[in-house]
Parts: sequence; structure tokens; C-alpha cells
Amino acid sequence: MTTFADLGLSPKLVTALSATALQTPTPIQVQAIPHIMAGKDLMGLAQTGTGKTAAFGLPLLHRLLEQTNPPGPRHIRALILAPTRELVTQISDNLTAFTKGTHIKVTLVVGGASINRQAERLARGSHMLIATPGRLIDLIERGDVSLEKCGYLVLDEADHMLDMGFIHSLRRIAKHIPLKRQTMLFSATMPKDIEEIADAYLRNPVRVQVSPPGKPADKIVQGVHFIPNGDKAKLLEDYLKKHPGEQALVFGRTKHGAEKLMKLLVAWGFKAGSIHGNKSQNHRDRTLTEFRNGELDVLVATDVAARGIDIPGVRYVYNYDLPNVPENYIHRIGRTARAGAEGNAVAFCAPAEMAELKAIETVLKKPVPVIGGAPWAADLVAAAPKPGQNRGQRPARPGGPRPQAKAGKPAAKAGGPGPAKPQAGAKPQGKPGNGGARPGPKPAPKGGADAPRRAGGGGRAQARPQAR
Repeated sequence: MTTFADLGLSPKLVTALSATALQTPTPIQVQAIPHIMAGKDLMGLAQTGTGKTAAFGLPLLHRLLEQTNPPGPRHIRALILAPTRELVTQISDNLTAFTKGTHIKVTLVVGGASINRQAERLARGSHMLIATPGRLIDLIERGDVSLEKCGYLVLDEADHMLDMGFIHSLRRIAKHIPLKRQTMLFSATMPKDIEEIADAYLRNPVRVQVSPPGKPADKIVQGVHFIPNGDKAKLLEDYLKKHPGEQALVFGRTKHGAEKLMKLLVAWGFKAGSIHGNKSQNHRDRTLTEFRNGELDVLVATDVAARGIDIPGVRYVYNYDLPNVPENYIHRIGRTARAGAEGNAVAFCAPAEMAELKAIETVLKKPVPVIGGAPWAADLVAAAPKPGQNRGQRPARPGGPRPQAKAGKPAAKAGGPGPAKPQAGAKPQGKPGNGGARPGPKPAPKGGADAPRRAGGGGRAQARPQAR
């Protein structure tokens, strides 16, 4: 059996590893570490949860340990870019644990935290900087960090960077890094754009792959439950009650939807929290810590948590809303069955999400087993508003001005001069009940579980891709 010592790592790193949960190298680590230690550019492809962080982090630390001179004020030796704050934090935690007993300094910078404090930490320089692209650009433009002595570049979760639109940020950052460098790219999936990134930034890279791109962990039991959109919350409650005390991660599509669902679960008596783009970094870190420590049983999140959460206790992942990007399904369900454990993943599919389900099955190259309901009939699927087509019918408080205004414009055209009177009068509610008395067009339906929503899965305010 191969050990970390067999891979030729520094004895200091091997000693630090003995105090962690990493005792035996994973396949991606066995294949990648020797090539990186030899100074070669590398493209690593492996499913989530297989140990990619140590696969690039350990050999990088090994090479940095060979350099005894300090990096200098505001300079760094190695740069690791990752798309989300959670992933950056996880990488930093892991690599910091590996550096115990060494002189290596690891620094992280992310948005949502004090940029002045981050600048202060960088003032004395750092061997290894782990960053989200946006915050790093801010620090570069302020003159708080220099990349001119950076000899190593790692792009982690590169496919997710493309999904989040970071390609332009990557180009801006790369201009500040010397061309003479070692570059590593790691990804769980292999879209065509990744090949273009590799061609642009890697030189004669070694390619290592330990599982087919898009293949989820073998020990994840998957299933899909066909359910009207308005009934999803009750179904989720039923599932959670079947496994009391066991941790579950629930994925929604929008920030607003995730927060609303979390509050509903709390009202039903569950110990639940949420993380999404509207939360401050401190709040997100605190919630993740509570979930990791077992203080929360349910974490509701957007795709900010699809990568970068490594919590072995997560036994169940619920796709409350199916993702717009099918590859994100792989990353979501990869939050369970970590480090060889078993896990379960249940997808809820409303009529409007049949296209997303088919796209996911195409990536999986097999159907997701049906564990509830039946696939929606073609007429219901055709009638269901697709994401982005039903924003005017977003559930709203009674009397909310924006939904009323959106619904009122088409009503005025269809109903002729009749609706003009209440618009011109001083009392817009002077004729209560008038909308229900005549068969003409009605304002947008209110409430999350009205019949139009259930029949077509349509009242979903989940149109926009999640901003993270």
C-alpha cells in the first residue's frame, strides 16, 4: 500500500499529516503528487470528495519548503484560486493543518470580509495565497499584493469558475503572474471550455483522471420524487422526520427561496440554518460551524455550498430545486458519502423541471431511479412556465405594488376601458370583489400553493441563476 512517505514528501509534511485524518493517499493524490513535485503542469480530473486539495496542496508545500528565503513584503510564492468563499476557507483550513511545524505562511482572502485586515496580513508577504478572484483583483488594484514573484498557480474547481463567469477575472489576474510558472488545473467535470483554459494557461500538462467526469460517488443512493412545486415543502418535512437527528443538506435555486424555506423549517421545529449570497461572510462561517458541530440538523443553501463543504456527517442531500447547470447536481450530491461513507440524494421534480432532470440524466448517462410519483405528462410539462417566464406571478403580500402593477397592464388592454376607472380614481380598492364577479382576465395569483402553481409547477420565483 502506498504511503505519503513513499511519495517522497518532506518528512515535516509526513509528520504533520500523521496528526490529521489523512493516513493513506487517495488515487488522485497518488497520481498527481509525483508530477507536481517534479515541476510539471497538471490537469487533474476527479469527482468531488476524492482529495483534490491534498493532491495539489501537499506537493506545493513540499516545493515551498525547499525555498528558505522569505517571500518579501506584499509578495506571494503560490496562488490558489477557487470560486466560492466556502471552498477557499476549506482549502485554507486543510493546508494550514499540513504546515504545522514548518515556516510556511498560508493566507486567505475572500469577499465579504474586511479588505483592510486582509491587506495587513499580506503586508509582510505570504508563501501561499488562497483567494476568490474578485477580492484578489481588488487587492491587486489597491497595490496590497504583488504577483510578480508568484511561481505557482492552481485553479481549483475550474469548471465552476466558468459557470460563475470568472473567466474574465482569471485573464486579468494571469497578466500579473510570470509566464515562467507551474500551473495546475483541477476540476470534477470536463466541459469543452476547460480544454480551452488548459490550452491557454498550461504548458504540456500531464493529465490525471481517477473517475469519469460527471460520475458521482458510487456509494450515493440516488432517487427522484415527482411532486408539484407547491407540495415540495411538505414532502421535505416528511423525509426529514423519517431520519431524526441525521444531518441533511437541502439545495434551493434562489437566495430568497432558500431563506424562506429555512424559516419554514424552523417554524416546524427543525434545527435549521441557511447560507447564500445575501448572508455576510461571518454569518455564513458561523452557520457552517454550527452545522459541522452538529448544532444544526438541516442546512438550506444555494449552490454556494455545492462545493467546498466537507462535513462527513451529512447523510442526506435533497435537491429541493433542480439546478440549472446539470453538472452542479454532481457537486451537490457529492456533499454526502464523503471519504468512502454512504449517503443518499433525493431530487424533487416539478413539471417545470423535467428538462433539468433530463439534462442531469444525460450527464449521469443513466436515469435517476424514481422513488415517488410518476414522470409528468407532456401536456403538463408544456404548460409549466420555464424559469424566467413567470416572474410577474411571483408570490407577494396582498396589496404588494409590483405584482399588482405588472398584472394590471395586460388586464387593461384585454378588458377595454373598464379597468381605467379604478386606475384614475383616488380609491383603487373602491370595488372590492369585482375581479371575481366577471370572467375577464384576473391579476396574478397570490400565494405559493394555488392551483396554477400545482398544476404547472409555475408560480416559482426561481428564474434567475443564483448569484454567489
